[in-house]
Amino acid sequence: MRILLCGGTGYIGCHAYLVLAARGHEVTIADNFSNSSPQVLHRLETLTESSVNFHRVDMRDRLALAKLFSTRRFDAVVHFAALKAVGESCERPLDYFDNNISGTINLLQAMREAEVRNLVFSSSATVYGDPERLPIREDARLQVTNPYGRTKLVMEELIGDVCRADPAFRSANLRYFNPVGAHESGMVGEDPGGIPNNLMPYICQVAVGLRDKLSVFGGDWPTVDGTGVRDYIHVMDLARAHADALDYLAREDRNLTVNLGTGKGVSVLELVRGFEKASGRNIPYEIVDRRNGDVAEVYADPSLAQRLLGWRAEFDVDAMCRDAWRWQSLNPQGYASLFSTESDRALATA
Repeated sequence: MRILLCGGTGYIGCHAYLVLAARGHEVTIADNFSNSSPQVLHRLETLTESSVNFHRVDMRDRLALAKLFSTRRFDAVVHFAALKAVGESCERPLDYFDNNISGTINLLQAMREAEVRNLVFSSSATVYGDPERLPIREDARLQVTNPYGRTKLVMEELIGDVCRADPAFRSANLRYFNPVGAHESGMVGEDPGGIPNNLMPYICQVAVGLRDKLSVFGGDWPTVDGTGVRDYIHVMDLARAHADALDYLAREDRNLTVNLGTGKGVSVLELVRGFEKASGRNIPYEIVDRRNGDVAEVYADPSLAQRLLGWRAEFDVDAMCRDAWRWQSLNPQGYASLFSTESDRALATA
């Protein structure tokens, strides 16, 4: 298929590109580099031994989107283009509403005008808020505790309304839990701008000396060791699920909403110990106040994804920590250490 990958130079998007390309799809990336580096494109070209078809586009730019869809015919869109940090969303809610919701409306309008009717949407387990029961199934009550989760829920609802208005439109909502890890090559991985908002990249930066210590948000949660428990999923498992969802839409001609996780909760301190084992480095930490919008424990029931997509998580916590450490140890400054050529600077400022 000819796939438009929105947000394709971001953390999850670039790993999805590798899976889609390996399956023989013709992939076009659209991104604005708001939270990614042009170096990603060079790394993808090295790994795939082929050029990347890239367009610098902001999803909020309706004219640029319309122009992109006029350049070639796409069979489907995979939508990763969104701001994604819970804590940051509490500080900057309007930015999240503008980027995530407005961008999705523009994308759906562009798809309608171009008559592209297959969409895989990268949603989030934050739509479940503070869950009433664990593990979380897809029929759990939808509720949100932070602006980021609210945008994801609104985006799902927008897509659902489009499906109801156009019976030919097909979508797959993938509610994933906490992506971590990196490609086994160590050439692409998570490289957040500024202070990391997520746990694993912060641990990685402590391990290479970029941060003094890890701040653990709350040590008095009602969990196994008082720290927050999450369902961590290897980014390559997650990338594979997006490709499987495209196959499902083509094969079944039905809409889909599934959870993507391992089905097992891991506490902050358990992840720290796993990373220490993988890296051989000590990770100093301190317990600080709880973070606004957080909940105690969240993990998935991924059985529906296994039944409908034939998908299940393959990598365990040891593999997640091993691959995250390989990425960070080979790239201690992330992509920035290689962000030095004239072509890179031109891409970043274009």
